[in-house]
Amino acid sequence: MGLKKNNKVSAEFSMSSLTDIIFLLLIFFMLTSSLVSPNAVNLKLPGKQRVSQPSSKKNLDEIAVRSDGTYRFNGRRVDYADLARKVRSRKKRGEKTFMKLAPSDNAPTQSVVQAMDLGRKYDVELILTIGK
Repeated sequence: MGLKKNNKVSAEFSMSSLTDIIFLLLIFFMLTSSLVSPNAVNLKLPGKQRVSQPSSKKNLDEIAVRSDGTYRFNGRRVDYADLARKVRSRKKRGEKTFMKLAPSDNAPTQSVVQAMDLGRKYDVELILTIGK
């Protein structure tokens, strides 16, 4: 009774399972990347667009954000509700309104973003000034 043992190792490699895994990963990342929306602030970067420039002859109102998170409007300390009222009252109908936003170097990001949100809410263009 001569039974032979098969000692040969097959050197073939099946690629079909590997391609299935790659396609599943591709589909997974495509779906998850379209569902994720970044929480970012929409900033207007400098470009070549023609935008009406603020008149340099006028004194622009200034919103300052201090390092402790407090607001100052034209040098006077105000809270967030007063700041919202002042920004809304400065808005001129039918024309662009510009204001300066001057955060201190270590101002809380949340306070700066709240001031930027006021500008967006009341359609006021904020000019960011850094390093006074």
